[in-house]
Amino acid sequence: MHERGKSDSPIVPEKLLNKDGGKTPSAERAEGRRLTKGNSFQPNRCRAQDRENLQSALKRIRQAAAGDEKLRFTSLWHHVHDIDRLREEYYNIKRQASPGVDEQTWQEYGRRLEDNLQDLSGRLNRGAYRAKPVKRAYIPKPDGRQRPIGITTIEDKIVQRATTTVLNAIYEVDFKGFSYGFRPKRSAHNALDALTVGLLKRKVDWVFDADISGFFDAIDHKWLIKFIEHRIGDQRVVRHIKKWLNAGVLEEGQHLQMKEGTPQGGSISPLLANIYLHYVFDLWAEQWRHRYACGHMIMVRYADDIVAGFQYQSDAIWFQRDLQARFRKFNLELHAEKTRLIQFGRFAAERRAARGKGKPETFDFLGFTHICAKSSKGTFLLLRLPMRKRVQAKLKEIKEQLKLRRYTSIPEMGRWLHSVISGWYRYYAVPNTSRYLGKFRRRVAWLWFRALRRRSQRSRMTWRRMYKLIATWLPQPRIMHPYPQARLHVARYDPR
Repeated sequence: MHERGKSDSPIVPEKLLNKDGGKTPSAERAEGRRLTKGNSFQPNRCRAQDRENLQSALKRIRQAAAGDEKLRFTSLWHHVHDIDRLREEYYNIKRQASPGVDEQTWQEYGRRLEDNLQDLSGRLNRGAYRAKPVKRAYIPKPDGRQRPIGITTIEDKIVQRATTTVLNAIYEVDFKGFSYGFRPKRSAHNALDALTVGLLKRKVDWVFDADISGFFDAIDHKWLIKFIEHRIGDQRVVRHIKKWLNAGVLEEGQHLQMKEGTPQGGSISPLLANIYLHYVFDLWAEQWRHRYACGHMIMVRYADDIVAGFQYQSDAIWFQRDLQARFRKFNLELHAEKTRLIQFGRFAAERRAARGKGKPETFDFLGFTHICAKSSKGTFLLLRLPMRKRVQAKLKEIKEQLKLRRYTSIPEMGRWLHSVISGWYRYYAVPNTSRYLGKFRRRVAWLWFRALRRRSQRSRMTWRRMYKLIATWLPQPRIMHPYPQARLHVARYDPR
């Protein structure tokens, strides 16, 4: 499974089973005997047993990775092309996901699932698997621009997800605590909570808000492979990662080769991005903090969005200069417009007022604008509000959708609006935002009223009737996230 230096020997020898698609219980499948009389087929139980075996294999990999940070794993590929794992990843794919260049949907692949998985596993085992180009599509961004995404084929999704699952068992041991993007059991709200607690509990007076320009398109393939080979000695894994990087994209019928970057939308792209930044930024930044920082320093990274807090301005300035030099070495660049150094924290307002300056500036992170405010008792309050451009973009989207749904029934429109507002609350309903969530609800209600009034030139819709519809269909604001200190206390997280 792995090597230390030049050795190549697995920790635990594994018994290889003849895979038959889960048609017989695993114990009898291993010994090749018939079902015991009265022992009926139980597919759910077999899947549960297979899942338990898969988790046990990952646990052994994770324990080996945790035991030696310099360990190189030389025998991993059999975990990837294991048919039980491929089946598990197939069922974890979204059913309605868009098809790739082969136009094959999840449902079509599943009609002959066991035959397809047997064939896929065989091709992966003997090296006959070929990665297909990624179909490029575009989705609108809140600022009006288009974000390119990649749509992979169903088989590429299955294999990439299986590879990601196996590699996560290793890299989740290595990745730093201040890295949150695209990691199991970590979310954007965990990153927001960590940043909030750091700003409240640590001596932070300056915030460095950094954004990497075109990060996913700028990843250097050679450096990425070098970073992967620090831990992964199984060349079959490395070769398949190279296949996905070199598969290229298909845009408007034209095949484009990619010499750098990873296509956004691929199942393995987030992990590759995290590996790249782990070596380029995380390890370097942690070392910089211990060696050069004179005061307190906190860091939170979510994918390519980075926020660092400093006690002293001099530390922040030197960190920014060193980071720019570090990024240039690895083909990365800080976004000039989105990267800023501002005075922000518990004492920022008083210190700026003493110098005759105005209120502290704000910064945006993961959809929230962070503001220095005061509570009713006069103490420092870190206020987090939905970004204005996000609110405006969402209201514009709702307005356009209401035009398209203008002549649908009122209950159907109400159910749709209920789901939209509930989804908005699920992300933005953090403490101290009730008033702003209520304002968003009122603006949605106004858009709905206008849409209903325009259904007919002789509309009988009045505000008296509208208030009843609002009370019936539009949910009231409700805080859905705990205070950051409470959630991180449960997780036993140290913001340092």
